[in-house]
Amino acid sequence: MVQITFKQNPVTLPGREVKVGDQAPSFTVLANDLSPVTLEDSAGKVRLISVVPSLDTGVCSLQTKRFEKAAASFGDNVEVLTVSADLPFAQRRWVEENGTEGITTVSDHRDLSFGEAYGVTMQELRLLARSIFVIDEDGRVAYVEYVPEGTDHPNYDKAIEAVKALTN
Repeated sequence: MVQITFKQNPVTLPGREVKVGDQAPSFTVLANDLSPVTLEDSAGKVRLISVVPSLDTGVCSLQTKRFEKAAASFGDNVEVLTVSADLPFAQRRWVEENGTEGITTVSDHRDLSFGEAYGVTMQELRLLARSIFVIDEDGRVAYVEYVPEGTDHPNYDKAIEAVKALTN
């Protein structure tokens, strides 16, 4: 089990830890228009999944913008998703306010399908723990980062390198 803190307080992440080499777990989240989005929707592509507690916080906003900027150099065979437990309407507002059209924001608010499958639901807060997953074209996990302190930034460079290693 992964152990992390959020604002220096330990939080419980029930579920299984996803590791490099695992088959990526399936999930169903909601797009900003409330339509379902699954892992299988982007089958055959490299996926960078950036997980944030809430887009309306500073680190989460910067993380999402950083991966959106990187997405411009990835090419058409890479799908970048930002997953949070924010309501889809709040995500749509955030995207409109920030002009981040190069990535897809999806909500795990309804049933925490992603959070449970990837072991990132902070039980005490009903938010998702900051983490990064890179999944290859065959659905295998190629990179994982569970950020030890939920208010810290992930290692952007390593995640971006993992995507580029799969696309070169």
